Amino acid sequence: MTDTPDRILRLNTVLDRTGLSRSTLYRKIEAGTFPRQVRIAARCAGWRESAINEWMRNPICYESSTQP
Repeated sequence: MTDTPDRILRLNTVLDRTGLSRSTLYRKIEAGTFPRQVRIAARCAGWRESAINEWMRNPICYESSTQP
């Protein structure tokens, strides 16, 4: 375990890091092949940096463990 807290990344940061378009990102979330957002506030969500890093290590074989 690291001493660094898991940061929450907002949409534009996630799009920059992954190179995905907004529509592709949401399509992948629905398919279970991209991490789901976490709710930060009533009208605010983001992604755990650790989940994005995990996806980036192997984007082809990634499967979300929290499918609906």
